[in-house]
Amino acid sequence: MTSIASVTLEVADPAAAERFLTTAFGLGGQVRLRASEALSTGFRGFTLSLVVSQPANVDALVDSAVDAGAATLKPAAKSLWGYGGVVQAPDGTIWQVASSSKKDTGPAARQIDEIVLLLGVEDVKAGKQFYVDHGLAVAKSFGSKYVEFATGSGPVKLALYKRRGLAKLVGVSPDGTGSHRLTVDSDAGTFTDPDGFAWATASENASL
Repeated sequence: MTSIASVTLEVADPAAAERFLTTAFGLGGQVRLRASEALSTGFRGFTLSLVVSQPANVDALVDSAVDAGAATLKPAAKSLWGYGGVVQAPDGTIWQVASSSKKDTGPAARQIDEIVLLLGVEDVKAGKQFYVDHGLAVAKSFGSKYVEFATGSGPVKLALYKRRGLAKLVGVSPDGTGSHRLTVDSDAGTFTDPDGFAWATASENASL
């Protein structure tokens, strides 16, 4: 089963981005950083979601992200599916923090249960087939709107969402040009998907 070891974000200032990740979310090896001046404007076509167990943990992570310099795109609030909020890091990466629970069951903690990479694609069905052809197994699929892949014990999960729907979900315009400034580090091989998202073997990207 394909496993995603990490994602690599291309940023203008890796040291500043690392300080943000550590201070805001306590993330280490799951999110790598690489210096880049690649041109990118508007929505970069993806989000990173931090899935937690309760609303108090959402609040704790959102608050620490804002304290570390993130901008609030959507304040944490209840919804039909649970509780969550959206912030944008100083490097431009959009982070969702969410829980399927609407009630707290314990004291607040900055504990992350899952990291999910959501790729916004033009054609979910075509993207799904592309990834199946590259060895990924489908875990959940909702027609042309959403697909989630089984990525084993790897620390990062993968899902595809309609690009416009993802932009609406996080409260930004779907318009954007240039580089995604993202590489997915996995054991699936080196390739670029139909929407321009780059994949590299984890060992290769770790040496860059």
